Amino acid sequence: MFRILAASAVMCLTAPAAVMADAHSGMAAMVKTGNQSVANGIVSAKDVIAPENGWLVVHRTDAAMKPGYVVGHAPLRKGHNKDVAAILTEPVNPGEMLMLMVHSEAGGNFTGIFEYSLGAKEDGPIKPDGKLVMKVITAK
Repeated sequence: MFRILAASAVMCLTAPAAVMADAHSGMAAMVKTGNQSVANGIVSAKDVIAPENGWLVVHRTDAAMKPGYVVGHAPLRKGHNKDVAAILTEPVNPGEMLMLMVHSEAGGNFTGIFEYSLGAKEDGPIKPDGKLVMKVITAK
């Protein structure tokens, strides 16, 4: 019994980093945030999990929950991103609804430059299993 436990311990301690990284990368894409003040011109997400490098994009929205015009964005790394802050590019009033959505870096002409405009394919939204990765909040 001791030999089996010892062998298991050695295997765990010597497991390649790639195996651990694969286990970590299996996390589902998501945006975690809540209603917040926009008085400082920033909207933030506490946690974002992105399946690839891309963008946290702030869209206007309303009760219909359709993504509207982009009013801010911030870069994302593949994997877990904490405390992501997007600077608002136009005024947002308290009570307005915003949709924070994960977009790809793919399809554009330039890497590191956000190129999406509403309905474009460049740097467009990611859709694992055909669903947008987003969270709707109300500005305070």
